[in-house]
Amino acid sequence: MHRELEKQHRERAVELGKSGNPAALPELIELTRSPAASVRKLAASAIGKLADLADGQAAVRALQPMLRDHFPQVRQYVAKAISAYGTAAQPALSDLRDMAISPAEPQYNNNCAKRAIELIEEASRIAESQAVHCCQRCGVKLEPDEFVRAQKAFQRPFCNYCFDEVFLERRNFETKVELQKNIRAKDGTWVQSAGERLICEALDAEGIRYRYDERFRILDGYAIRPDFYLPEFNVYIEYWGMDTADYKIGMLKKQQLYQQQGKKLISLYPADKPRIRELVVTKLRKFR
Repeated sequence: MHRELEKQHRERAVELGKSGNPAALPELIELTRSPAASVRKLAASAIGKLADLADGQAAVRALQPMLRDHFPQVRQYVAKAISAYGTAAQPALSDLRDMAISPAEPQYNNNCAKRAIELIEEASRIAESQAVHCCQRCGVKLEPDEFVRAQKAFQRPFCNYCFDEVFLERRNFETKVELQKNIRAKDGTWVQSAGERLICEALDAEGIRYRYDERFRILDGYAIRPDFYLPEFNVYIEYWGMDTADYKIGMLKKQQLYQQQGKKLISLYPADKPRIRELVVTKLRKFR
């Protein structure tokens, strides 16, 4: 971008942010698409200044993809701006949580993301304390402590009776999953299939740190368990190892979740086993 035009756009972003005019949001959203990082960060900051004035959902929809901007300082400004939108910013929490723990982020971005999460969650707590909730299973009206307990454990509203039933179901499921981990990779990780063992060993051979079968909250209110998460790359790996109709339906839903949230996903299949290591390395190069 020509320097003079870039300067004009920077000044325009600052001016719109100071205007306090919610009608400025569409123009600011357009400025967030500028090829100049300096313009993008100022446009994001200006959108943050319009919180409580502009359409919160539209603002967050525009800002959330910018949490993956190539420039760290842009991501910093975006995290601050999103936090100003309180409960409307809940859809961005999963991205902010990734940003808060990512070793690839500068420390100031880790801290900024953590602060944004605190602000959004506090705004959500205040809003929830004023809301009426009913059990997702039986429909009974929830007491505040019942709602808080269920949200903390399951991100779902359950009364105490249904909470206990769901807890037992989840515990039985967790036990079943752990019992299925009967194949050991060379680095000592217990996995559920030969394909997952090959992925473990490929990642270990390449010196790539990974987390196996950990529960991550990808969509607000929806928790899934990715097969592998690579924190240095902020990349997920799924090994789709079964061929039943129900499994394929679940696979498509899970893939849709990753896509909706802009997550970086590597999909691997049984046919890939002879060249797992080569595929992992090749596909990871796209995310460096």
